[in-house]
Amino acid sequence: MHFLQPDKHTRRAFLRRAGQLAFTGAALPTALNLAAMGEAAAFNATDYKALVCVFLNGGNDYANTVINYDNASYDQYSAIRGGGAGRTAGGIALAQAALTPTRLVPTVALPNGREYALHPSMTGLANLFNSGQAAVQLNVGPLVVPLTRQQYNSNNAAYPKPPKLFSHNDQQSVWQSSQPEGATTGWGGHIGDLALSSNTNRVLTCVSVTGNTVFLSGDQALSYQVSTGGAVKINALNNNVYNSASVRAAITQLALQTRTHVLENEYNLVTARAVGAESAITSALTTWPATHAAFSSFPTGNNLADQLKMVARLIAARDDLGNRRQVFFVSMGGFDLHDNLINGQATLMTRLSTALTAFYEATAALGIADKVTTFTASDFGRTLTSNGDGSDHGWGSHHFMVGGAVQGKAFYGKAPPVSVGNSTTDANDQWHVGQGRLLPSTSVDQYAGTMATWFGVQGAEMNGILPNLVNFNSADYPTNLGFMA
Repeated sequence: MHFLQPDKHTRRAFLRRAGQLAFTGAALPTALNLAAMGEAAAFNATDYKALVCVFLNGGNDYANTVINYDNASYDQYSAIRGGGAGRTAGGIALAQAALTPTRLVPTVALPNGREYALHPSMTGLANLFNSGQAAVQLNVGPLVVPLTRQQYNSNNAAYPKPPKLFSHNDQQSVWQSSQPEGATTGWGGHIGDLALSSNTNRVLTCVSVTGNTVFLSGDQALSYQVSTGGAVKINALNNNVYNSASVRAAITQLALQTRTHVLENEYNLVTARAVGAESAITSALTTWPATHAAFSSFPTGNNLADQLKMVARLIAARDDLGNRRQVFFVSMGGFDLHDNLINGQATLMTRLSTALTAFYEATAALGIADKVTTFTASDFGRTLTSNGDGSDHGWGSHHFMVGGAVQGKAFYGKAPPVSVGNSTTDANDQWHVGQGRLLPSTSVDQYAGTMATWFGVQGAEMNGILPNLVNFNSADYPTNLGFMA
């Protein structure tokens, strides 16, 4: 009952959603959309803002991403993860000395002498943090209501848990939509619903560079999909069919002409919109080629960087495309590291850090760093304990916010104690539910709501975007976490 909204599950809503298929442009059926494109939005933006979600598929290991660095907490981390004598590497623990170049120095020190460093491969992101362009949200994850460990263990219906914890597909969906797998709309898409009227080209309000995603699907806003090379064309309308230009012309006429049958005509209208969007993107990107100086920091051989480079190019072309508010989605996989954690994560963290750093530098070069906020998300964190060569599925995790509007050089939320959470008497274990799995002290709704507020969402509009946010309005669980200027 805490996840379903009855007004979103009526027959009318079902029919509306059934028609909302993404404009991939790959084929005519995937361009079909029977839904109305434009109900009034909640705000009429006069400036530009973009949210960019970077999703880490598989569940990123929080403990080797944002790593305990001060001697006391490092020693606890090392003991649990099998570190060597003299604070050297061992098991799945990293050496303390290797963390010195990525030590994070916040403007306001954490209580009790707590310090963190990033994975040694993340020098770029550490530099962004220390120069004020990035921040860390500690121990964030899906919650329906605030929970203590005792409430979690009580199985009392008064303290509902997120559904299907520790399941990859379900927790990816809960992060993106507040519902388990099978959800049809996400909070990025609902933000897009409110922003539609701010954009001349409404189709480009929500853009994915990584395929289909529930995150960008709203009631009216659609997840428009592009590739790292640009808009995806409908082949039959752009290339000769059977080596015949005449056949191509005939198909184009059939696909775009006005029809008397209402469904046939709507089908062709949607196809025309898809063709128009592809043409507009292709034209606009010619002004912002991949070789443009603004994008010179992006590394090669890094798919996440390629995705973010396309986002940067689309943002650069925002005026030509008629966009003032946009939500983007990119992703990278490989984080389900039950084994080979040390080597596997080093590669992933390098790619993540260099891609995020290059993207920030591109927005700075374009003069809009304060208009673009990038944030990370993932299925879940992982266990602090080792399973031998890796870590297992967890819950809460640490995440990054990057951008000129981020109140950077700071940690937000509560720094969790370094513990496996197996004690029934130790008060330090209140934020753990066994094996070092973090019980989130900050909800995804708070995290998302803080960015949505910066984006322009106000008051009661938030209820339709983040259904559980009403449960987080206390001093310990504020609605706005304060990391956005």
